[in-house]
Amino acid sequence: MKKLHLLCAVAVIVSLLSGCAEMNRAPSPAPSASPVMDRILSRGELKVGMSGDMPPLNMLNKEDKIIGLDADLAAMVAEAMGVKLSVQKIAFAGLLPALESGSIDLIISNMTMTPDRNLKVAFVGPYFTSGKGLLTKNSTLTQAKKFADINNPRFTFVALKGSTSEAVTRAGAAQARLLTVGTENEGVQMVIEGKADAMLADFPICVVAAYRNQGSGLVPVAAPLTYEPIGIAVPKGDPQLVNWLDNFVKSVEKAGYMKDLAAKWFDKPTWVPQMK
Repeated sequence: MKKLHLLCAVAVIVSLLSGCAEMNRAPSPAPSASPVMDRILSRGELKVGMSGDMPPLNMLNKEDKIIGLDADLAAMVAEAMGVKLSVQKIAFAGLLPALESGSIDLIISNMTMTPDRNLKVAFVGPYFTSGKGLLTKNSTLTQAKKFADINNPRFTFVALKGSTSEAVTRAGAAQARLLTVGTENEGVQMVIEGKADAMLADFPICVVAAYRNQGSGLVPVAAPLTYEPIGIAVPKGDPQLVNWLDNFVKSVEKAGYMKDLAAKWFDKPTWVPQMK
């Protein structure tokens, strides 16, 4: 009986000591309500993903630095946050996975705000609007005005893998043959060499490609095929960062800075000699 009483007393003491330890233990910190913004500010660096091959929004110069409207906008965002900017060059198809994994904080890379992408990430914008065009040497395709004009099995098109250009070509020109490439520079070369009848891409990209390859017979066709709202992609789960960026984009638009950037990169192609 004495042994039983002793065991009970020990159990009570252990229980009391355990309770005291729990009371003295510091409470676990609450999860951040703005994890990505906190990460950026604590690191002192904003990591922005860009493909670097979509002129004039983003492209490599001769020093392998990404320049363009997207790069300028990213620099403005970092400056407003008071942090350094680190531009990460990532193939377009790898941008969303990099954002979802946390390797980068934002995507500013001529990315269309589509419903499918919006299921995976948040978007702020649009900060720019565009539309699809054709880059071709085919005289028949230069007359194209709608998808019915290009939905023909005798045509071979090329588009950037994982882009809206690929998606809309598959949907609107299902009878045509479609090839995909890792960069739009590859697609341009395929059209020049006659391996594809046309490349489907955002119209400004078609214009720049024709300008850079004068004498090749390339013609940019402003076919009103789609409406492309271009936005900043943001990881899910950070409403404060989305709110901050939304206010930022609205502010720079109202102040006229986005018009200035558009004029800088679209009105006069003085930057073309800087390209690689």
